Amino acid sequence: MIWDDNEDIKRIECANRARVIQTYLDESREERRPYVFITDTMKIKPLHRILVPVSMLEEEVYKAELSTYLARKTGAHLILLKAHDYGSHAQRNVNKMVSHIRGVVERTGEAVSYEVVEAKTDSFSLTKEAAERQRDFQYDLLLLTASREYGLDDWLFGPPERKAIQRALVPVMLVNPRADLFSLCD
Repeated sequence: MIWDDNEDIKRIECANRARVIQTYLDESREERRPYVFITDTMKIKPLHRILVPVSMLEEEVYKAELSTYLARKTGAHLILLKAHDYGSHAQRNVNKMVSHIRGVVERTGEAVSYEVVEAKTDSFSLTKEAAERQRDFQYDLLLLTASREYGLDDWLFGPPERKAIQRALVPVMLVNPRADLFSLCD
């Protein structure tokens, strides 16, 4: 395991075992900066495509800032995977993210390529779908929002982010949903 404490993004390397991953998730619950899980079963490749699942939760919008920053610095293509919900919250979050991306492009003059794709599942199953659709999207990084609070089902069966880390074939970056989130500077 490696902790990059002097960097903007924390990196966690560990074995792909539920208890090990959960230990590091618990230790990172109060982390303000994004953190990346790299397990021994993942393949690390240059960033060409970043998958960003967008659910109905309002904290999903913060991922627009982080994903746009990563896309600008690496030239990666963003795939915004919108939850297939009946309500309009997921669509509203996607609209805010697209608006942010366009604003950054206008302000900086740098090109950021992105696409919006409709998921097959709703917001509650979106994390699982994102981790399992590696072959469909051919992404090199999965960007997720960590759970706000752990409920009884998370304590018994594990939180969705842990399951996504275990299923993913590429590194998984997590952002904790907090009001005082760490912000990357240009």
